[in-house]
Amino acid sequence: MTILAASSADFREAGRRLFALSCDFEWAASSIEGLPPPGAPEIAFAGRSNVGKSSLLNALTGRKALARTSHTPGRTQQLNFFSLGGRLRLVDMPGYGYAAASRETVAAWTQLMQLYLRGRTPLVRAYLLVDGRHGLKEADQQMMEGLDKAAMSYQVVLTKRDEVRKSEQAERVAATEAALAKRPAAYPEIFFVSSRTGEGIEDLRAAIARLLHEHGGGTADSNG
Repeated sequence: MTILAASSADFREAGRRLFALSCDFEWAASSIEGLPPPGAPEIAFAGRSNVGKSSLLNALTGRKALARTSHTPGRTQQLNFFSLGGRLRLVDMPGYGYAAASRETVAAWTQLMQLYLRGRTPLVRAYLLVDGRHGLKEADQQMMEGLDKAAMSYQVVLTKRDEVRKSEQAERVAATEAALAKRPAAYPEIFFVSSRTGEGIEDLRAAIARLLHEHGGGTADSNG
């Protein structure tokens, strides 16, 4: 299994410090004209409805209700921006695939996501969440195709690791890697996480801290 190797101790500590900063809801945008002014670097979280985006955001930040979780697909209906100590913006995107909304509304969300991913200057990476129990679905493949066309760097995060048998995890990772090898904008290494048990969360925090450092944001240690 070639899940992203453990980051250096420095970036693990940087990730811990980064995600220990205050994290607050900052902005909601339902149209491209309604986006917040450019500021801190942004990372976006995309995925099918009920893939666990809100749960992952809560796990990363150590909050129980930063992002609202729901069993109703399509609950996130805007681009929701959260400020992480003014250092980084976390962007929760509407789920794609099945959603409890009209076809017109879903089409509007899709267009908003495409425009945001294609032309947002502060956006440094999109994290594509894929249900680890099922692997890549057609809707995920379509999303990856759009990201490739937009030349937007993205990285896959397999979710719900605690619900996948350990004997099946390596096979799920290998199948995902094989699909990513054909995608020009995909970052080749992936994560397999569980928001419930915390598996993989520390590695993801460390990688995000490293990404922020690479884009001129320093490390969390710079804030003491």
